[in-house]
Amino acid sequence: MQLTSNSQCGPRTAITNPRQRHVPGEAGIWVFIFGDLALFAYLFMLYLHYRTGDPALFARSQRHLNIDLGVVYTLLLLTSSLFAVLAMQLIRSGNGRRAACFVLAAMACGVAFVGVKVVEYYTKAHSGITPNTNNFYLFYYVLTGLHLTHVVVGLGVLAFTWTLARRAPNLSPLRLSLAEGSACFWHMVDLVWLVIFPVLYLLR
Repeated sequence: MQLTSNSQCGPRTAITNPRQRHVPGEAGIWVFIFGDLALFAYLFMLYLHYRTGDPALFARSQRHLNIDLGVVYTLLLLTSSLFAVLAMQLIRSGNGRRAACFVLAAMACGVAFVGVKVVEYYTKAHSGITPNTNNFYLFYYVLTGLHLTHVVVGLGVLAFTWTLARRAPNLSPLRLSLAEGSACFWHMVDLVWLVIFPVLYLLR
């Protein structure tokens, strides 16, 4: 009997380990995420190339950016990602009502990010600072504008996640995987900002 029990323990351990190494989301979402990251990486390298060519212009223009606002953006997205993590934990545990609340909290942080960014754009445009001002502001508007587009798309993705969260614990494996992929996309948006902020606002 002991031999039979031990032989059963072996396969159970082997089955458990792959679950522990589970990659969240569908393969397609990761292809999209890595493609997006590659695009931003190319833009960052292009920015650094132009900055090296005219460091005085870039440093002078950079001083007009509001670092405090950059910190606010960072805190909003980090907090939003934390809410998304908590929401996914609750979805997996079957607590759909609380999970939906955390998804809404994540969306609220995202909406606040968009609102503050639009006000910042308006203020700069009102001051005569546009993408045509110089190369630094061209990159500033391209990088932050592309990221802002991803935030808006991410809010739509989170809205979809909210509809899935409300159905927990009655989610099929596919729908659970879609919820995980949505959270991964939102974390990618956060990650990109964590590079944009120091590169545009802090790099000297």
